[in-house]
Amino acid sequence: MALNILVYSDDRNTREQVRLALGKRPDAELPELVYHECATAPAVVRAMDEYQKGTRKVDLLVLDGEAVPLGGMGLTRQLKEEVYQCPPVLVLIGRPQDSWLATWSHADAAVPAPVDPVALAGAATALLRGRAGLAA
Repeated sequence: MALNILVYSDDRNTREQVRLALGKRPDAELPELVYHECATAPAVVRAMDEYQKGTRKVDLLVLDGEAVPLGGMGLTRQLKEEVYQCPPVLVLIGRPQDSWLATWSHADAAVPAPVDPVALAGAATALLRGRAGLAA
C-alpha cells in the first residue's frame, strides 16, 4: 500500500523540488510514495477535512514555511490543534534561526529551504517509517 504525501507551497518549483528529492521511494523498506500538491492553504485545509472524514489518506505533510499568504508554520500550528490524530508534518524553513518557529508550530521535523535532498529524504523517511509500521 502506498504512502500519501501532501505537499504545500505557493511555489510550483518548491513542490517539484520536494517530489524530486523524495522520489518514488526514499527508503527501500518503505512503500511507494504518492503525491498530492496544494498551492493554497485552503486547499490543504480541505484535504485535511477529507482526511478526518476518512475519504483521503495522508501519511505526511510537507509544508513550505515561506509560502504566502499563509506560511507552513502557521498552517502547521492550525492543523496540529484542529485535526484529530494529525499526520506528521515536516516544515521547510528559510533560515536556521526559524527552527524555534517550527517547534512553536508543533512540526514533527524541519529542514532547510531551498530543498536539501539528503536532509529532506532523511527527515521524511524517519517520519514515514513510523506511519508504515517500521522501526525508526
